[in-house]
Amino acid sequence: MELIKGETRVDFMGKIKGALLFSGLLILISIASIAVQGGLKYGIDFAGGTLVQLKFANPPSVDSVRNGLKEVGLGDSTIQEFGTKNDILIQLEGSEDQLQEIGSRITQALEKSMGVTDIVVERVEMVGPKVGQDLREKALLSIVYALIGIIIYISWRFEFQYAIAAIIALIHDVVITMGAFSVLDKEFTLVIVAAFLTIIGYSLNDTIVVFDRIRENTRRRGKESLAAHINTSINQTLSRTLLTSGTTLLVVLALFFLGGEIIHDFSFALLVGIVIGTYSSIFIASVFLVFWEARSHRPKKA
Repeated sequence: MELIKGETRVDFMGKIKGALLFSGLLILISIASIAVQGGLKYGIDFAGGTLVQLKFANPPSVDSVRNGLKEVGLGDSTIQEFGTKNDILIQLEGSEDQLQEIGSRITQALEKSMGVTDIVVERVEMVGPKVGQDLREKALLSIVYALIGIIIYISWRFEFQYAIAAIIALIHDVVITMGAFSVLDKEFTLVIVAAFLTIIGYSLNDTIVVFDRIRENTRRRGKESLAAHINTSINQTLSRTLLTSGTTLLVVLALFFLGGEIIHDFSFALLVGIVIGTYSSIFIASVFLVFWEARSHRPKKA
């Protein structure tokens, strides 16, 4: 099955400067946003604390909930709507109370201040600061181990420069997706780490397809430059790339709009990652191969 009949002749290598400028701008915005906000906004998985989800019969205002929490000394908590307007999510930085006790304290205070009697505690979760720190370290190590494994595999399957090109493209994808979370002030949780590992796998698969065609074309390389062969290879795999990315995006869009609040951030990460991963497979990874060859053939000074 082909999305585009016949081979296209798009000059991708002729758009290198524009692509690098675009990527550089996105990475700059991502790093600046993370730096200005003092890092990513960690969820309770990483930051530690207590999470309480309440369900009201009628939609409450965030201000009324905050005023009610001041009576029990929890007015500085993070309060937000969750899913529907009737559901409120309260995140506390820390609590030494038992799970049932903190839920009862909050409901009693809100029922008294708001004059309601139908508040239901949907869930209460608690993560200690030590556990949160351990989870952050393990999440970072999982990504590092994945990148090391990718370097080893691609170096064996192709050549070392291909491995470095793939890693640069993957880091490019991860940084920009993190930047999207920082700009939109979304929480970074264990679920998002799973999404990042999924993005790495998807982007790598797309990159390897392009690399495999580049290797086939360079084996019968004549007088044409590597950039010309890369251009031909990308055009030959363009139909497959667009078809795969398009069908995957349809599924992710369905999850994003219809999957509910629980997997909303997960599907958002996949949405950004798939788009950026497809772009980086065409431009970022392939461009590095051209730079590598130009550097390796540069005459050395005496």
